[in-house]
Amino acid sequence: MRFRATIESVSIFYKITQSVEKFQKRFIIKFTPETMHIICNHEANEGGTQVWSQIKVESIFADYRIQSNADNEITLAISSEALLGALRSASASSTSSTAYQAEEIVMKLAKKNDRAVLKFEIIGTTSVGRRVKVTHDVLVDVLKPHEVARLIEPLCPEPDLHILLPPLQKVRTVVERLRPMSDTLTFRANNSGKLHISISTETVRVQTEWKNLTNPHLNERERNDEEQAVVDPEKLFTVHVSIRSFLKFLNSHVISTTTIACVCQNHCLILYVYIGDAADRYWSIYRIHTRTAKPDTLKSRWSCISAQWPIDPNSAILATAVGFHHITTLYERGSLDDYYD
Repeated sequence: MRFRATIESVSIFYKITQSVEKFQKRFIIKFTPETMHIICNHEANEGGTQVWSQIKVESIFADYRIQSNADNEITLAISSEALLGALRSASASSTSSTAYQAEEIVMKLAKKNDRAVLKFEIIGTTSVGRRVKVTHDVLVDVLKPHEVARLIEPLCPEPDLHILLPPLQKVRTVVERLRPMSDTLTFRANNSGKLHISISTETVRVQTEWKNLTNPHLNERERNDEEQAVVDPEKLFTVHVSIRSFLKFLNSHVISTTTIACVCQNHCLILYVYIGDAADRYWSIYRIHTRTAKPDTLKSRWSCISAQWPIDPNSAILATAVGFHHITTLYERGSLDDYYD
């Protein structure tokens, strides 16, 4: 089993890890010849929240080499805090905020005291021209094949509506003020660019409204005849989600440049978080799930992607679209344990 790569986009790797760390202190990284997956699927997460992230290796790494008996795939369990520490050091040295300037940052799988580690080697030069090598060893557990086989991505429903969200920092400010008043957040949107975020209890009802937002269009080739049915643009599609889960998602504002919400009426909320700039050709997938949907309403875990991506290149969203994107799913709040024996 061998793995070695040069990290070229340290800041992106750091920001993605920082966002995922909000959900779980220990998560899974799966390396394949073409992609890096970051997975948080621990049942203890609030509301059963799960994160599934997929990043093209070309978007972060160079000189990428991987070899294993498991179809050249390596899956690791790792501490998010330890990984962030190593990436923080690498990121700082890359921005000249340390006593040396990093010239190369290598990440590789190694052994230390009979334990598997993900070794980060930061090679650079000081201001007086002296060569420096800084090493960080992050302990990891290499997952066995039967453990990897249990990593099954949750199913995903077909969305009813797509809308470009306001800046996540502004949305977060609103939701944080609603948090003390309710555990459930109501998310409503329509195809005329209107968005409502509200809470409602026996004693209080508060609603915030945005208007004139963009409703990005799907690629027409991905639509079937049923999806092409005429829908009243003023019709509001609604979903109720855990306000804590939504706030955890909003922590991803540290990486977001553009966010698209996809509403599945009374079922779930899927959020695409785009990272980077329009010149970047690569993307990732990022999902948050809670287990509250009836099995017969779910599609295959990739069906929502084929129906929603790529976005029509002629739509306005591509003016600010990016290479990376994360998909986040928040399911309708409630309990359907009867469907999961």
